[in-house]
Amino acid sequence: MRAVVGLSGGVDSSLAAALAVEAGYEAIGVGVRNLAGESRCCSLDDARRVCRQLGMRFYAVDRVEGFRREVMEPFADAYLAGRTPLPCAACNRSFKFDVLLARARSFAAERVVTGHFARVEPDPATGKVLLRRGIDRSKDQSYFLFQLDQETLQRVWFPLGGLGKAEVRAQARARGLATADKPESQEICFVPDGDYASVVEELRPGADRPGAVVDESGRSVGRHAGVHRFTVGQRRGLGVASARRTYVTSLDAQSSTVRVGPEHALAAHGARLRDTSWIAGEAPASFRAEVQVRYRHAGVKAWVERGVDAGARVRFDEPVNAVSPGQAAVFYDGDTLLGGGFIDEALR
Repeated sequence: MRAVVGLSGGVDSSLAAALAVEAGYEAIGVGVRNLAGESRCCSLDDARRVCRQLGMRFYAVDRVEGFRREVMEPFADAYLAGRTPLPCAACNRSFKFDVLLARARSFAAERVVTGHFARVEPDPATGKVLLRRGIDRSKDQSYFLFQLDQETLQRVWFPLGGLGKAEVRAQARARGLATADKPESQEICFVPDGDYASVVEELRPGADRPGAVVDESGRSVGRHAGVHRFTVGQRRGLGVASARRTYVTSLDAQSSTVRVGPEHALAAHGARLRDTSWIAGEAPASFRAEVQVRYRHAGVKAWVERGVDAGARVRFDEPVNAVSPGQAAVFYDGDTLLGGGFIDEALR
């Protein structure tokens, strides 16, 4: 059998490639060039080195212009609209799996393999495929994969889903992989040093507008250099003197207003969602789930009500802080991912 392996040049995808070879696949490496230069997390040169070690063919796909247009520019526009974007979800959908599936078809490959920390398993009751969290909850990446459909899940294999990060590193060293000791990057690939504002200003020069920082009563307590410099829940760098801890509670891009307040002002009892996706292809009208509203959120029990036009509404059992428009709300039953959608509005 033949498999296409997505390779970023990091240790995770390198071990996934090695495991695919050891499983008996004729493995073909594919790397996607999204940026004009190398990033800390993606190196096609390192991917080529690993393929040479493993006796694999390697192909690079140039998607620089498309990545800028479909991921980077919407990222900037979201910040300018007062939202907190989730570029890794868009990248997974359009610049990992779409590209890899297309290559798999062209190479007549049965499988697509990546280094994601997640698991796919058949559901004997329905014949469909389940998407589950990775065993190592601290590394689980299923949150970013909620838009995958059954057609994709039927073909993918995540060989690292049952491993912890330390075990991945140890197995890579044991195999002598060139990337075994490569440092791990926690950054978005096109946002060096976490400087989101500079990236937004480079992509959309002159689009940012200064405005007022106001408290919960509407009183002006400061000025800011653009709403793209803030996210809901932010506490540091507000430029506001206060005797109590103060947080960004909402952003109004139209009036260029940043609203701040105490922590309890962040609490939301629910959220309205758009662009929802369902792993099984459909969902009941109403169901119980554990809902995760950001990558590092522990999740909270909630009711999920399916709406019209790919919308949904979530009602939390207990208030949740910093529910940020632009992020995803993802639904789980235990460790099984049911679906998710993008937060359009926090309901307070």
